[in-house]
Amino acid sequence: MINTKIYKAVYSLSEKLMAAASANNQDAFNALYGELETLCMKNESTDKDHPEQWETLADFTEELNDALIVYEKALAKASAINSKDHMSSIAYSMATLQIELAQTGKAIKSLQNAKISANKIADKELKAEIDELLEKTQRA
Repeated sequence: MINTKIYKAVYSLSEKLMAAASANNQDAFNALYGELETLCMKNESTDKDHPEQWETLADFTEELNDALIVYEKALAKASAINSKDHMSSIAYSMATLQIELAQTGKAIKSLQNAKISANKIADKELKAEIDELLEKTQRA
């Protein structure tokens, strides 16, 4: 379970990051991204460390290869606490980037992992998105 204070900080930063991105305010975006990154680093390897903060950081990482590295870290943290919801959403996000980077084999593997993790989650919409993207990617 994520610390409530950390959750609120991550959620607030993500809302501000989306607003900065929508307004094409790169300076504000960069400053807010730096705050989120600092929060993640500060909490790393403490009892406040949680995959959600890393997944959020990856979501806002603009360079795709860098984002994949952060998603890998988030996935490792989700796996360590056996958080199926996070494991499936992170693997799905990784697959979308891998497809964009023409890493089809890796994307299929990520989607297969996402599907396995999603087996025990309640989010039917995510399950459907995983299945649909896996089917589409395997056909490509």
